[in-house]
This record gives sequence, structure tokens and C-alpha cells, in this order.
Amino acid sequence: MSDKVRYSDEELAEFKELILVKIERAKQDYELLRNTLTHENSNDIEDTSPTFKVLEEGATTLSREQTVQMAERQAQFIKHLEAALIRIENKTYGICRETGKLISKQRLLAVPHATLSIEAKLNQK
Repeated sequence: MSDKVRYSDEELAEFKELILVKIERAKQDYELLRNTLTHENSNDIEDTSPTFKVLEEGATTLSREQTVQMAERQAQFIKHLEAALIRIENKTYGICRETGKLISKQRLLAVPHATLSIEAKLNQK
């Protein structure tokens, strides 16, 4: 990565393909989480004793909160991936927003929505 200032169009196309696959999977996961939230009453606890019902409702509430958090994280992940697609179209994908240097290909393959190089990420601490 010596003198390279940006990734080639072929490399950007490779990253785009990877990101599109990740977006599709993330949207499927997000829909699954949303469906889980909207079908909460399918396993009702009407026929259990009051004591168990209170315990079960507490567990259900906790589980629902965790599912909401996971859905929110998934929605945020999708937004980051979509922003990466815009950077690909603008040909600014893979350029660290702090150092202006090219982010390593290995990092982008692992975290395709990354906007910071490892160097910049370590300097944040």
C-alpha cells in the first residue's frame, strides 16, 4: 500500500459485492428480530399459576428488551453498510477519515464499513 491513495475500481467492485451480501444477510436478521417482537403473544402464559406468571412476565420483558437492542444494533449496522456503499460510489471508500491514508484491505474485508485505519483506531484510546 505504498503510494496508493485509493482502491482501484476492480477492488471497489469486490468490496461492493461483499457489502451487498452483508446488507442482505443483515436485513434478513433484522426482519427475523422484528418478527420475533411482533409475535410475542404466540406462547402466552394464561394457563400458569400467578407466581409463575409473574416470573415468566419478567423473563419475557427482559428477553424483549434484549431483542429490541439487537434489532437496533442490526439497523445501525445496515446504515453503516449503506454509507459504505455511498463511499464506494464516491470512490472515497477505504480512506481513513482521520489520517487520510488507505485502510488495509484485510481490515476492510473483516469490517467492510470501517472508516478508520487500525492506526487511527488505536490513537482514539
